[in-house]
Amino acid sequence: MAQVQRMSRLMVKTLRDDPADAETLSHKLLVRAGYVRRNSAGIWTWLPLGKKVLDNISRVVREEMDAIGAQEVLLPALLPKEPYEASARWEEYGDLLFRLKDRKGGEYLLGPTHEEIFTLVVKDQVASYKDLPVMLYQIQTKYRDEARPRSGVLRGREFQMKDSYSFDTTDEGLAESYALHRAAYQKIFARLGLDYRIVSAVSGAMGGSASEEFLAPAAAGEDTFVDCPSCDYAANTEAVTFALKPVDGSGVGPVEELDTPDTPTIETLAEHLGVPASATLKNLLVKVDGEIVAVGVPGNREVDLGKLGEHLAPAVVELVTAEDFEGRGDLVRGYVGPQGLEKVRYIADPRVAPGTAWITGANKVNTHAKNVVAGRDFEVDDYLDVVVVEEGDPCPKCGTGLKLDRAIEIGHIFQLGRKYADTFQLDVLGQQGKPVRVTMGSYGIGVSRAVAALAEQSADEQGLCWPKEIAPADVHVVAAGKALQTELALDVSEKLGAVGVRVLVDDRAGVSPGVKFTDAELIGVPKILVAGRRSAEGVLELKDRRTGEREELTVDEAIARLAAE
Repeated sequence: MAQVQRMSRLMVKTLRDDPADAETLSHKLLVRAGYVRRNSAGIWTWLPLGKKVLDNISRVVREEMDAIGAQEVLLPALLPKEPYEASARWEEYGDLLFRLKDRKGGEYLLGPTHEEIFTLVVKDQVASYKDLPVMLYQIQTKYRDEARPRSGVLRGREFQMKDSYSFDTTDEGLAESYALHRAAYQKIFARLGLDYRIVSAVSGAMGGSASEEFLAPAAAGEDTFVDCPSCDYAANTEAVTFALKPVDGSGVGPVEELDTPDTPTIETLAEHLGVPASATLKNLLVKVDGEIVAVGVPGNREVDLGKLGEHLAPAVVELVTAEDFEGRGDLVRGYVGPQGLEKVRYIADPRVAPGTAWITGANKVNTHAKNVVAGRDFEVDDYLDVVVVEEGDPCPKCGTGLKLDRAIEIGHIFQLGRKYADTFQLDVLGQQGKPVRVTMGSYGIGVSRAVAALAEQSADEQGLCWPKEIAPADVHVVAAGKALQTELALDVSEKLGAVGVRVLVDDRAGVSPGVKFTDAELIGVPKILVAGRRSAEGVLELKDRRTGEREELTVDEAIARLAAE
């Protein structure tokens, strides 16, 4: 027996117009269709229809997690400061953490993620290698103090997430747990009806080594990823690499200074000399934990500060200010060159390879230098991929020009290794009778974010269009008229519920058929069954919400058709 929801009793209020503050399609439609309502910036109420979709996604996630042997737990959202201080993430998360104090002055946070707490739970519960491997998961509310929460439930300050963690005694065991989760995620997203890509990623504040993201391509996506049209390579732009290819610079002449008045930018320099920007070397000065560092990239490329920050984490990276040039004679604003820098760490993109020659600052006002060769006239302390990736950059795997696309991150999996086990000394007694350090994996799915991603991918001009697996009902029955139609609609709804079909029936009195049809399209249940002009004959119209195909069926035929799907 499935539930029959009557719209005459359901708390749902649809809107004809888009919310004034809505920027993305999912934000507009989830509000207009009565699935969510905004409480304040980044904080949302899930109304009855929205809660059903959210719960259906959680159900799919639970079923697939249980299928690989993971065990569900529920950890607190209010967490003590000390574990996060021990892992250094109390500082690393910065303003993203919601921090609070109790009446006695004890410091707490609202959990953004739970690696530390899961590690401590396993440390308390597991003593021997015989107790491992173990995989634990929870579906819980997370909190992040986003500076600019936007796009509805896509980027909120409070959100639903599934996070799971694996614990193994060997790296081989970790690889197996990682593979189990990866396969489970593929099944989850396939069942949810999401179009997705698996891409290489960076671990960021999570730590660890191997890392992959599951991205749902969508115009509203905040992630940019690259896709190779010729091979299977795909990656988050922060994870794209460029091979270091030294060249023979022995034929380049000696360094020559050039008089270049009023050319403090790459654009003015290239115009003055009549050379392409790609012939120049751009040197961006940043501070890394307060120490000045120079970053060199070709003049026609931009430094990706997010990428640089990921490479140098947990160090804090920020741009220099005018005050940082005071008392530094070797740092001439607008005319910095890597040759002659004093006690400045020099990081370069691999495109600034040994043997390449450049036009760059001469560390003198209104002066540049040409024939400045990497490896001959200056040394690079560290090569890091730090440029903003552009369409057409070579694929690291096959060399074909890459394509850029926007996407929503719906999942992320990490091989954390022993980062948190080392922090909390998570050891078990090994087979040889000696302590063995445990290795971990961390695996997340944005449950509430998946709602928005599905809305973005499946909606059309009329409204939402949910896949059956997660829709709030299997069929939306519409009584398109007066008493006779309403009586038939309620009768067929009860019969459908009796055979296990989930029904949403629009039995509202005083609402025109046009409004009911519009709401049915907007709400987006996969099938729409209309009790209309042929109700007296016991004939209904069945419409497929996605394709628009219609057919007339008797009551018995409609019940048999919907029960079989």
